[in-house]
Amino acid sequence: MCLSDGGTSPKNISFFYLKYPLFCRETFPVAAFSPVIDAELAAFEVKFKEAVKSRAPLLDRITYYIINRKGKQLRPRFVLLSAKLFGPITDASYRAASLVELLHTATLVHDDVVDESLERRGFFSINALWKNKVAVLVGDYMLSKGMLMSVDNQDFQILSIMSGAIRSIIEGELLQLEKSRRLNLKEDVYLEIIRSKTASLLASACAAGAWSTTQNMDIANKMHKFGELVGMAFQMKDDLFDYGTDDIGKPTGNDIKEKKLTLPLIYTINHAPADLRRQLIYSIKNENRKPERVKWIIDQVIAAGGIEYASQKMDEYRLQAAAILDEFEDSEVKKAILQLVEYTTNRKY
Repeated sequence: MCLSDGGTSPKNISFFYLKYPLFCRETFPVAAFSPVIDAELAAFEVKFKEAVKSRAPLLDRITYYIINRKGKQLRPRFVLLSAKLFGPITDASYRAASLVELLHTATLVHDDVVDESLERRGFFSINALWKNKVAVLVGDYMLSKGMLMSVDNQDFQILSIMSGAIRSIIEGELLQLEKSRRLNLKEDVYLEIIRSKTASLLASACAAGAWSTTQNMDIANKMHKFGELVGMAFQMKDDLFDYGTDDIGKPTGNDIKEKKLTLPLIYTINHAPADLRRQLIYSIKNENRKPERVKWIIDQVIAAGGIEYASQKMDEYRLQAAAILDEFEDSEVKKAILQLVEYTTNRKY
């Protein structure tokens, strides 16, 4: 379903929001976040709108749509908090937050094209509204804007940190394509995939934020490790959503329907007797669109302890991340970061 050939205007998009508010709006509990960087976040939003401006009217219409469907802004929050943990937020901190948001948006837009996804977290995807060619170009534009912003301001170390994340994301995607076809993924490979695909960007966000106020690579490296651990826990929480019943923006069993191996399922397959393992793999390959078989797979995961195992691993990564923060002086900013870490593993969607 493509809603536009490229002519959707801000006015029409706003009307669509009003007509279908539950479908289009991604809501989240603002109270879950500390107000310690509220002023900086407001300033960041102004700067980010400036950062995405272009000379192409169509591109401006699309970026307007992207900005108005923003979610929890977790990555910019982590950039700004990681920066403020060590000193006053600088212009370089804001640029780092904008760069993270630009790179993250670009990867999501490209992912939706590759996955042929028509929606993302309750919103129509860019390719659903403007088709694949435009979506690919928008993603490319976001990448180029981020790099040019860093080069123009000589933020070379921040650009280097973030470029490493992009490399990791691509390597993770290719590793997943290579290893997941046989549906017998081992846990160590899964961990490497999510470390590359999900955790690397959050790790780079924390490192770039820390660097922007310290210019100290040792501190930036510690915050990189902190962000990586949080990112691992964040992805494991996403894995667990597939086995819950809360309204989280995607249906229960969606990962199974997409033949996506997540930690609860990997644990179950790798610890199941041979006969059950064969049945699970067969059902994932050939019966993943049958509701009764999806429910059967979920029941097997629950019975095997896959949910408990994934929850335990998630908590381990969260505690390791908190231990890194223990090395730094207590402050309201540190409390806010810990609160944000708690949110990533306690969130309902």
